[in-house]
Amino acid sequence: MRVNELPTPVYIVYEDKLRRNLDLIADVQRRSGAKIIMAFKANALWRTFPIFKEYGVGFTASSLNELRLGREYLSDDAHSYCPAYTDATIGEYMRLSTHLTFNSLHQWERFAHLWHSGADSLPSPGLRVNPKCSVIETDIYNPALPGSRFGVSAEDIGDRLPDGIEGLHFHALCESSSYDLERVLAAFEAQFGHFLPQVKWVNMGGGHLMTREGYDIEHLIGLLRGFRERYPWLEVILEPGSAFCWRTGDLHTSVVDVMENDGIRTAIIDASFACHMPDTLEMPYQPIITEAVDASAHGAIPYRLGGNSCLSGDFVGDWHFDHALKAGDRLTLEDMNHYTTVKTTMFNGLQHPDIAICHSDGTCEYLRRFTYDDYKSRMS
Repeated sequence: MRVNELPTPVYIVYEDKLRRNLDLIADVQRRSGAKIIMAFKANALWRTFPIFKEYGVGFTASSLNELRLGREYLSDDAHSYCPAYTDATIGEYMRLSTHLTFNSLHQWERFAHLWHSGADSLPSPGLRVNPKCSVIETDIYNPALPGSRFGVSAEDIGDRLPDGIEGLHFHALCESSSYDLERVLAAFEAQFGHFLPQVKWVNMGGGHLMTREGYDIEHLIGLLRGFRERYPWLEVILEPGSAFCWRTGDLHTSVVDVMENDGIRTAIIDASFACHMPDTLEMPYQPIITEAVDASAHGAIPYRLGGNSCLSGDFVGDWHFDHALKAGDRLTLEDMNHYTTVKTTMFNGLQHPDIAICHSDGTCEYLRRFTYDDYKSRMS
């Protein structure tokens, strides 16, 4: 099958676009000397992992489900971070992880004795720290907000890291630039630099959107090289989420009805912003539609798009088109792979979009098709 032969709604991942991003990330890794691993919170389409495995990509997990999936289908290089481990979960995290980051001093104190058990192959323990450098405008995605529940301040640590801690982990970016990293890194070194002789690795977290057009790759490489020159004993780790799958997939939908109320034209589609594109409402942001035109184009007709759910706020707009939309028209909402496929819901029992991959030769195949049984099995 070809792209336009796939019935809607359907998420489509493009192999050639994935490889383009992976090639770039692999080049940054080679030239900078840093290890770059993939955050599962942005991408967990495990049927695409054979492509990632060709590049030797490790991963970071924030839950046992992510950790198990990664060890089963991607890599043995498994970095884990969870805001709070429990007696019921810590054993599995320790068994499957190579690096394990603790969010608080209390958490480390609670479980530190497990590292004195004499067990083989224990993960390298780290501590998440908060450099309190805020470079993210959207609060819901900002881990450095005042009162954040993420990470320990330098004041809380005191003069010396707890015995046994081997790494420091900070995360303060979200789809950010290398210049944002420069600001955060300066704050991190100013506050936590005196601890670095005590550790083996530093994890600079995610949010490094190096595959976005216009990102200053050379500046990033220079930053990482400079840091490694200042602290040559450290392993440097980055764990971007969006960068691996940035602009690698779209959501194809179809118009199912058009209505007008109070002068606003709404094209209802066979998908849902709330269920299938939640970041468009949370961020919020307006995705690009391939078939839309500029508002200034001659004869451009404005439309709001409405999801096919009963939620009143399940809409985004406005876009403009060079023709009147009608039922059956196919629309392509771009860049709907990273963070999208992992966040979907089955609210209202709406039909979940299928997931397909289109290979470099243009042929497409399904990775997953969803049925009533998928909805039923999630309910009790």
